[in-house]
Amino acid sequence: MTVDVEDCNMALLDKFPLDCVAFFLMATYGEGEPTDDAVDFWELITSESPEFSAGIPVEEKPLSSLRYVVFALGNKTYEHFNAVGRMIDNKLTEFGATRIGERGEGDDDGSLEEDFLGWKDDMWKAVCDAMQVDQSEAKDGDHVAAYKITELESCDSNKIFHGEYSGQALMVNGIRPTYDARNPYFSPIVATHELFNTNMTDRNCVHMEFDISGSGLEYETGDHVAVWPMNAEQDVERLLKILGIWEKRDTIVSVESIDPSTTKKYTFPVPATYATIFRYYLDIHAPISRQSIATLATFVSTEEGKARLTNLGSDKESYRIEVSDAHLSLGELLESISPNGKPLDSIPLEFVVEILPRVQPRYYSISSSSKSTPKTIHVTASILSYNPKTTPQRKVYGLATNYILQVHRKLRNIQHPETSPSYLYSGPRNKYYDEGTNLIKMPLHVRHTNFKLPKNSKLPVVMVGPGTGVAPFRGFVIERALVKAQGEEVGETVLFFGCRKRDEDFLYQNEFTELFATLGESGKLITAFSREQSQKVYVQHKFHENGSHIWHLIHNLGGYFYVCGDAKNMARDVNTALGQLAQSCGGMDETSATNYVKDLRSKGRYQEDVWS
Repeated sequence: MTVDVEDCNMALLDKFPLDCVAFFLMATYGEGEPTDDAVDFWELITSESPEFSAGIPVEEKPLSSLRYVVFALGNKTYEHFNAVGRMIDNKLTEFGATRIGERGEGDDDGSLEEDFLGWKDDMWKAVCDAMQVDQSEAKDGDHVAAYKITELESCDSNKIFHGEYSGQALMVNGIRPTYDARNPYFSPIVATHELFNTNMTDRNCVHMEFDISGSGLEYETGDHVAVWPMNAEQDVERLLKILGIWEKRDTIVSVESIDPSTTKKYTFPVPATYATIFRYYLDIHAPISRQSIATLATFVSTEEGKARLTNLGSDKESYRIEVSDAHLSLGELLESISPNGKPLDSIPLEFVVEILPRVQPRYYSISSSSKSTPKTIHVTASILSYNPKTTPQRKVYGLATNYILQVHRKLRNIQHPETSPSYLYSGPRNKYYDEGTNLIKMPLHVRHTNFKLPKNSKLPVVMVGPGTGVAPFRGFVIERALVKAQGEEVGETVLFFGCRKRDEDFLYQNEFTELFATLGESGKLITAFSREQSQKVYVQHKFHENGSHIWHLIHNLGGYFYVCGDAKNMARDVNTALGQLAQSCGGMDETSATNYVKDLRSKGRYQEDVWS
């Protein structure tokens, strides 16, 4: 049985059957936080006195009947690497449960899949030993379908999904639904503009504003907004054609799990058409896993195609170069093994549905202030597009950011290159686009975070946000300037911002000039332009130059310290720099300095909003 932890009453873990094993796959995000669907379980397991169904105190080991396996998913560039998986493991053991095998740990900064594959063989051996299963009796056989696809001859048109994300979106009873991660709000875009000087660079960064009036959605400065992208029409057409269902793209189908133990019969909204499923629900843009390619080889009829897929599925290095590093999608991979573009209709569609992940929303740090514009959410999106080193003749586009870019171009009547991705801007049932007003909507929801300004505005704040890492700090500075303009006292507000060149990619330059003028002597904008001189200068360097003053604000005046942006290099360097300040300005040894920085984090005075 595969279930979402959110759908389980985890207080019943003390009743777990002795002849079963529980597998916990637990991801960590942010500052060691659980994913949204694991919050309730996390609060139960980490509470001071967890209460399970039988009421047995934790010191009497209420989970003694539970045998479990755990695999943690995270990213090593974050300080709290796999914190959730590790904590769940420790707590289950503390409460009497028995872990089978070693805890698995996946690193998204490397390859989660390879970490999993390297762990699972020993794990299965340990499980078989613990459960007294003869592993030699298990033999590889034909792939067993996990889904059943049924083409429907007739269906109530009001119950067909055309890209909506929940049944609530189909209701027309006049009752305002609740908008959240399960049912995003189709928000009108009320403003958009390019932030880079496109006369100086071919890169793009888009500022976009979403109206949430009347939706019931609320946000606080520092929160995230999730934007739900759609797949580009070129990718949808490619995959439909190579699978031999282009002519049936508007056929209505039902897709349901045939696993009798699953709690979720449908993994995305159905009934829907093939085109709708590939456009909105399945991530056809991402590379598929090496395991999936190995199984895919068994369905290909040509010897050449079978040999290539078998090699990619078994050879880690070949997979890395040709698929992973090249960001080769399923459609592109199948095209590469298809003679003359002939459809590969021997591949079961049920298997395609099984191996493709679901389209996930992309999260952006909100760049507006809820005190200034409570009904408008601002996003600052740097557009991802690049030519992979292994396939330099191809251009790879970010799924969500290029959707944002093309919507921006359409709203501003900007001609975009023919090779750029194009989208069905009208959306499901034409709900996204009003041609008369040229108004486009995007589905979104709000995710609340702990990345917040101090409640006492008199306290100093120091912010480090190069590039689009400045997004939440735009909201912070707007809010501090608003408080100052209202005649209240505001502590010193210091922002370190970096980019390549001031006349190329200085985000919100004019706006920041005005905001810091409002803050007056209590505001300081410190910039680093990495490519305006022969020796590159980054925000880390400027941080060192202003070290003694920063130390005074944080240590002597009780200031708060914030970092947003790249976790792998910038955030790590800034963390190191702060520790060095504790040594040079605070007279601490290395161990004391490290503990001092950790103490700032634990007290919420050192906050990060970073990504890999």
